[in-house]
Amino acid sequence: MDRTEENRQEYKELQRRVKREVSKAKQKAYDELYTRLDTREGEKDLYRLARQRDRDGKDVQQVRVIKDRDGRVLTSEESVQRRWKEYFEELMNEENEREKRVEGVNSVEQKVDKIRKDEVRKVLKKMKSGKAVGPDDIPVEVWKCLGEAAVEFLTSLFNRVLESERMPEEWRSSVLVPIFKNKGDVQSCSNYRGIKLMSHTMKLWDRVVEARLRKVVEICEQQYGFMPRKSTTDAIFALRILMEQYRDGQRELHCVFVDLEKAYDRVPREELWYCMRKSGVAETYVRVVQDMYERSRTVVRCAVGQTEEFKVEVGLHQGSALSPFLFAIVMDQLSEEVRQESPWTMMFADDIVICSESREQVEENLERWRFALERRGMRVSRSKTEYMCVNEREGSGTVRLQGEAVKKVQEFKYLGSTVQSNGECGKEVKKRVQAGWNGWRKVPGVLCDRKISARIKGKVYRTVVRPAMLYGLETVSLRKRQESELEVAELKMLRFSLGVTRLDRIRNEYIRGTAHVGRLGDKVREARLRWFGHVQRRETSLDFIEYKRHLSTTSNSQTPNSTMAKTKELSKDTRNKIVDLHQAGKTESAIGKQLGVKKSTVGAIITKWKTYKTTDNLPRSGAPRKISPRGVKMITRTVSKNPRTTRGDLVNDLQRAGTKVTKATISNTLRRQGLKSCSARCVPLLKPVHVRARLKFAREHLDDPEEDWENVIWSDETKIELFGKNSTCRVWRRKNAELHPKNTIPTVKHGGGNIMLWGCFSAKGPGRLIRVKERMNGAMYREILSKNLLPSATALKMKRGWVFQHDNDPKHTTRATKEWLRKKHFKVLEWPSQSPDLNPIENLWRKLKIRVAQRQPQNITALEEICMEEWAKLPATVCKNLVATYRKHLTSVIANKGYITKY
Repeated sequence: MDRTEENRQEYKELQRRVKREVSKAKQKAYDELYTRLDTREGEKDLYRLARQRDRDGKDVQQVRVIKDRDGRVLTSEESVQRRWKEYFEELMNEENEREKRVEGVNSVEQKVDKIRKDEVRKVLKKMKSGKAVGPDDIPVEVWKCLGEAAVEFLTSLFNRVLESERMPEEWRSSVLVPIFKNKGDVQSCSNYRGIKLMSHTMKLWDRVVEARLRKVVEICEQQYGFMPRKSTTDAIFALRILMEQYRDGQRELHCVFVDLEKAYDRVPREELWYCMRKSGVAETYVRVVQDMYERSRTVVRCAVGQTEEFKVEVGLHQGSALSPFLFAIVMDQLSEEVRQESPWTMMFADDIVICSESREQVEENLERWRFALERRGMRVSRSKTEYMCVNEREGSGTVRLQGEAVKKVQEFKYLGSTVQSNGECGKEVKKRVQAGWNGWRKVPGVLCDRKISARIKGKVYRTVVRPAMLYGLETVSLRKRQESELEVAELKMLRFSLGVTRLDRIRNEYIRGTAHVGRLGDKVREARLRWFGHVQRRETSLDFIEYKRHLSTTSNSQTPNSTMAKTKELSKDTRNKIVDLHQAGKTESAIGKQLGVKKSTVGAIITKWKTYKTTDNLPRSGAPRKISPRGVKMITRTVSKNPRTTRGDLVNDLQRAGTKVTKATISNTLRRQGLKSCSARCVPLLKPVHVRARLKFAREHLDDPEEDWENVIWSDETKIELFGKNSTCRVWRRKNAELHPKNTIPTVKHGGGNIMLWGCFSAKGPGRLIRVKERMNGAMYREILSKNLLPSATALKMKRGWVFQHDNDPKHTTRATKEWLRKKHFKVLEWPSQSPDLNPIENLWRKLKIRVAQRQPQNITALEEICMEEWAKLPATVCKNLVATYRKHLTSVIANKGYITKY
């Protein structure tokens, strides 16, 4: 094609047309997507969309270069694949040193029952859909769709595997996918976790075998991990209640948190077979499990392709439903001779807690655990094993492991929940807030999408973000301040999601109601009661329910001074006896030992006797005022000068002056001074010229007959916010001072989720209402009038010579607009500027906004539809009454000498 000017223009025109069509197609696709997401059927796609958008925002999923063991960057595909294979092959085939077993164990030779259909049906129901498939590319959905035919086929297949003790060769292969841990160098293999994708049919076989093994193997009560009717919440509560009892009793408690290095990947398989036989597992099942691990192999799937296949000869299968229970069997047998009864030993899979009342004893127990585990191929991590002491005394020292000092900490993250040696939970609250934000950052592609409704956003928040914030809080005693921290973080997330800031002045209750999210404090209490109900309904009580009984029994054998339960108030005779012994010259320690009372309690009673010459409980005259008279004058003077001063600012002012109070105290103090926090009135900014014009208009039209006002079409624009009024401001004012200039705010429009409307009405009813979709200028305003003003007048059956009213907005008073109105022969009412209180349509807007707020629209589209529906429902009698009482507006302006009035 020749590069002529004509061809160039034709090319540009075609390019613009293509862009326009692509944009239309894209917009149509997005509209269909959001429409589907807002339905019950489309909510399943919502989480898939959130994960996809989260992945699209990260580039670590597509790392095509990696570093070798010496830190050199590998760029070629062959070298990268070779490095991935080298790393995982070494990881999954390295075995720790261990002693060879010389003792044998008797095998249990017994006939096992055939697998029944109900067993297959049960495990098939437990398998979740939508999971990544293994090398055979057969998802579990295939078996679920086939229904009863699949159950019969799988039952027959599993029985053949059980009888032959050989599973299909295809099940031995797996695919290993490295997943970045979100910490450390993205090009280092050690910062990736390998997730193994196995055949779904083999996973069903795993579950059948696991269900049968759980029926014949009894795991010790100290194991909480992957056990029925036990959870992380139980283990966390068990540890917290134990530490709390020792703090209350002012006794030392020593805890060591043991970590095992790559526990699942380092289990020797000979030890696994031995532990299974020792636990009483039938030899048939032992051979079946051996066959699962025999000749197992895998490949690594990375960004540059798949590596060569390699064998896996050490450790348990990652991703197998059977592996957690097999690991529990191994830990149960290896710790049989070293573990103590609860609460001194607790295990959750490979997370072990060893507790004792003395440092020497816990050090001895730790060494016994190390010897028992490391002689059988497991290894205790020297760097991650940590020690904590409750009620530590000076010079208590630390614990040593094979002569090496164990790291001593004041806090430890146990099963995801932070426990502190001082009993506080401030760090745990901060961790929960951080976990909530981490969860929120995983789904910002959905939560921050303005086109997704608030209801859907609320559901995503409740299912993705809130569980991370509530985790483990069933076991924590929250103070009001800490509960407030959690709620503040939650409201920040909700405001971010809904596109609302604190400057919009929208109440928290409306934010929660829009997103259908309840208060976090209520949800914490609800979760605590739900968990307690589960505990109460269990057939067998948990270990920690018996802890207090155990501890009280222990304390009875100690001296009375070490009683762990909280003591009741001493009797009057005992208090007087303490004073008598003190006057006799005995020390506080001797008095405490003699009477069985704590030394601190004895000292407090003696101090009280020295101060008041009595040991009786004296009545109080009432709590003293928190703020001095001078402080009251200071804050009163501050709010008088600046009524918009917040309670937080006043709290900070008093704190700088040396007085620490709460916001509630500020409110009560100012209320006693006659000042109340109220919403500021919205008033226009009046200049003297505006006041004179308003007064002139009111006087000229005061005596106009009501028929004249009935022949007027009133019009105006307004903005309706999706989340209610967003220009609210609160001020401190006295009664009947709402219109004082200091207590008002200007009637300006703020941005946000809203729509702009133009409407008109007369005494005969409402006219047309349209949405202004773009920024309005003079040309757009004239277009609106040309399409809607005359049809409204016709529909309202206005009389000849009707008058059109609009305010003096710049776009209304342009020369072109005036000329257009003159050519159309429209009679326009001369109107004073800055006079919304004189326009009765403002009252109609208020009624419309109340009706819309009651409907609670979820998005902009619904807001527009509701506005149109409610505007059409406005009764004509309301419009007629507004016009009939118009003379009152004029009378109020005259009485107020032209200044603003209530409207």
